[in-house]
Amino acid sequence: VDVNDNAPELVVSSFSSPLPENTVPGTVVALFSVRDRDSGANGKISCALHDQLFFSLRPAYKNYYELVTVSVLDREETAQYILTVTAADAGSPPLTTTQTFTVDISDVNDNAPVFNQTSYTMYVRENNGPTVFVGAVSAADADVGLNAKVTYSLAPGQRAERPSCSCISVNSENGHVFVLRPLDYEQLRQTEVTVSASDAGSPPLRANVTVRLVVVDENDNAPLVLYPAQDSSPPSSELVPVSAEAGYLITKVVAVDADSGQNSWLSYHLLRATEPGLFTVAVQSGEVRLRRPVTERDSVKQKLVVLVRDNGKPPLSATAALSALLLKDFSDVRLPHSSPATEDEGGSLTIYLIISLVFVSLLFLISTAVFVARKVCKRKELKAGHVLYGADNLQSSLADAAAAGTLPRAYCYEISLTTGSGNSEFKFLKPILPSLPPQQCAMGQGPDDEQDFPCVPVSTED
Repeated sequence: VDVNDNAPELVVSSFSSPLPENTVPGTVVALFSVRDRDSGANGKISCALHDQLFFSLRPAYKNYYELVTVSVLDREETAQYILTVTAADAGSPPLTTTQTFTVDISDVNDNAPVFNQTSYTMYVRENNGPTVFVGAVSAADADVGLNAKVTYSLAPGQRAERPSCSCISVNSENGHVFVLRPLDYEQLRQTEVTVSASDAGSPPLRANVTVRLVVVDENDNAPLVLYPAQDSSPPSSELVPVSAEAGYLITKVVAVDADSGQNSWLSYHLLRATEPGLFTVAVQSGEVRLRRPVTERDSVKQKLVVLVRDNGKPPLSATAALSALLLKDFSDVRLPHSSPATEDEGGSLTIYLIISLVFVSLLFLISTAVFVARKVCKRKELKAGHVLYGADNLQSSLADAAAAGTLPRAYCYEISLTTGSGNSEFKFLKPILPSLPPQQCAMGQGPDDEQDFPCVPVSTED
C-alpha cells in the first residue's frame, strides 16, 4: 500500500532572465514540469504562484507549466521580481516542493531626462568679464547605463528674433552656464535661451528647459541734463522780477539717468552762484527758487551752477549752468548779448577784410611799378633810335639862314628825327625877350640862356 512519502519534484526546462521592461503581456518567462513518484492521490500535484500581479502560471500540456507575464513591466518601479512556485500533492498529510525564480528586468530607454527645475533664472552684472560663470542646469534620467547619460546643449530658439543666444554657452558635461562677452544693461536687460538635455540611448530622448538671464545694472552712466540745454551756446537767462518774494520759482533743472534702481535716483545741489544766499535748489525735484527777497545790492545778472548726482556706488554727477536776470520791468528787456560764435564770426570777417585790402594794395603797387618800368624801357628805346644833330651845326645853320633873311625873326629850333619815320617834328622856341640879338639866341649865350621859351611844334616832310 502506497504511503505519501515522496514530495513532488519540479524540473525547470527553460528560464529567461533578465527580462526587458518593454516585454508584452503573455511572454513566457519559465517552463517547468512536475512529477510525484507516489501513486493515487499521493501522486496528484497542484502548483501555485504567490505573486499573481505581474506573473501567472499557465498549464502547458500534461505535467508542464508556463510562467508568463500578465501586465506591463517597469524597471524604474521594480527592477527585480522574486517569484515562488509551490508544488503540493494530495496526500495526507500533503507534501510540497518550492521553486524560486528571480526575474531581473533589463532597462529600455523609455525615459527622457528630467530637469530638477521647470525653469532657471540666472543673474550677471553688466560690464562682466568674458566667460563668467552664472549658474548651472541639471537633469536626471531614470534609466541606467548609456540610457541615463545626459549631455547638455543650446537648443535653437523657436523664434528667429533671439540674437542673444550667441552670448551664452553651456558645458555639455555638467550643464554649467557661462556668459561669453560683456553685456550692457542699457542695451540688453534680460534674455532667454533654451537648454536641451539629451541621453545616450538609441534612439536618444531629450528634454528642454528655459533659462532666463537677467543683467544686473551697474552705475556706469552719469546723469544727463535735459534742461537747461548744456550745449556750446550760452544758456538762456531766466527773468526774475526784483519784487519777487522768497520761494519764487525761477526754473527747474531736468535730468535723467540711463541706469535703473538706486543708480538712477538723482539729487540736485547748488554748487556755485553769484549770490549763494539768494538761491536754493530742491534736492529731489531740482526746482530753483529764491531763498530771500531781492535787494538793490544784488547783481542784475546772476550765474548758477547746479550739481546733479545719482545714488550709485560710487556716485556719478553732472553740472547744469544757468543764469538769471533781476529786472524791474519785463517790458524793457534788452539783452545785448552776443554769442561767442557771433564774435568769432565777426573777428574772422575782419581778418578776411584786412587780408583782402593788403592783397589789393600789393596788386596796385605791382601794377604801377610794371607800368613805370615799361614806360622807362620804351623811352630808352626811342632815345636809342633818334638822330640828334650837334648844337654847333644847328646854331651855324640857323645863323646862316638868319643872315640870308629867310626867317623874319630869330628862332631857336630843336630837331628830332626818328629812323624809319616819314615825318619829322620841328620845335622852335619863340624868344621871350625880342630885343636879344640873333647871335645870342642862335648861339645859346647870354645871361638869359636859362629862361624857358615857348615851343611851337612844326611838322615837315622829310
